[in-house]
Amino acid sequence: MPPIVSIVDVVKEYRLGKVVVPALQGVSLEVHPGEFISVAGPSGSGKTTLLNLIGCVDTATRGQVSVGGNDTGKLSERQLTSLRLDTIGFIFQSFNLVSVLTVYQNVELPLLLARRLDSAERRGRVNGLLEQVGIASHERHRPSELSGGQRQRVAVARALVTEPKLVLADEPTANLDSATGQNIIDLMKEMNRRKGTTFIFSTHDPKVMEHANAVIRLSDGRIAGRDLPRGPAEARA
Repeated sequence: MPPIVSIVDVVKEYRLGKVVVPALQGVSLEVHPGEFISVAGPSGSGKTTLLNLIGCVDTATRGQVSVGGNDTGKLSERQLTSLRLDTIGFIFQSFNLVSVLTVYQNVELPLLLARRLDSAERRGRVNGLLEQVGIASHERHRPSELSGGQRQRVAVARALVTEPKLVLADEPTANLDSATGQNIIDLMKEMNRRKGTTFIFSTHDPKVMEHANAVIRLSDGRIAGRDLPRGPAEARA
């Protein structure tokens, strides 16, 4: 089975005036459909940069990034938008919710853009996810009326609502208490098992890493290793 993500000798550099700051240095990686992958490493190691390249919200300085068999460096902006909408769900660390929309409207928005479901189907999909992430009672609230943890739950529901083939999650449990964080991981694992959704998530939390099938370790913009997590046997099944 071909990989859903293929990264070949990717370099990402940022310019700060005359200074070039390397974020990724010659990274190569393959992720296959149905994997549940954790990207681990200290702050500044390149985790968020890697997710942004896979999520088509940034471009590589050199090298090739392919998602769903598409070389993202060769796609037009319209094609990149379609790829993001049809294939990828993204859980941002900073939430990126639309401030003027309610919780319900934020979660429904990707379905409206995709134009796949009628109103009754959208309502069922959105309500079901709001229940699963424990935020249904706040569906009429706006993001400014929610705590950080509640906003993160909305962001998770929005990422999952289109049932994408690939979900990228940047520190998905960082703003949650341990019980809610575990609920979010359980929800992602259930979607991984039931739908075959591929998940790639960054984390500092060893308890979250335990649930991954493999851990990609980054250090100074390079892959330092790929190994099985230390945790329950079922996390490696």
